[in-house]
Amino acid sequence: MSLVTSLIYRRRHPLLGRLVQEALALYGMEVPAAVEIGPGLAVFHRGFGTVLHPYTTIGAGVTLYNGVTVGRADPWVPQESSAMRRVVLEDGVVVCAGARIVCKEGVLTVGAGTIVGANAVLTRSTGRGEIWAGIPARCIGLRERPGADGPGTPGTGADGPGTPGTGADGPGTAQVPRPAGGRLA
Repeated sequence: MSLVTSLIYRRRHPLLGRLVQEALALYGMEVPAAVEIGPGLAVFHRGFGTVLHPYTTIGAGVTLYNGVTVGRADPWVPQESSAMRRVVLEDGVVVCAGARIVCKEGVLTVGAGTIVGANAVLTRSTGRGEIWAGIPARCIGLRERPGADGPGTPGTGADGPGTPGTGADGPGTAQVPRPAGGRLA
């Protein structure tokens, strides 16, 4: 466990909490005590520039890179008047460098195993195991199911041809089949 990750888990300590918050601030991180974080959080590049809204829930095994922002789409509105309720990052989500996840209203949920690409601006909920990128973010593909195939069998999943599989370079490298025109519906 990295120093930054251990500080994040200790930010609620009754005696050292304030000191821990200040140490995180030196790394450019803002992680309020109200943020709920599951086990196995991984923070890369010391999370420099990462800001999490107090109404954020982070599941188990989530990965955050530097410069990530999770918050409200209406920061000029007083919190009690905002339509935003919560942002939920389910288990196994990967949020790449510079990504912004901003909730306009209600609860924005990033589905389990989803990847939010570098510098993406995500403003709506996602499904499970999707890959989102762009400004505004849109679904550009699907992650394969772990263990569906052996190495070196791209594009053939457990359900037959056309389902995502494991690429020649190992898990997470399979190419997603594209429909005619190159865009996903």
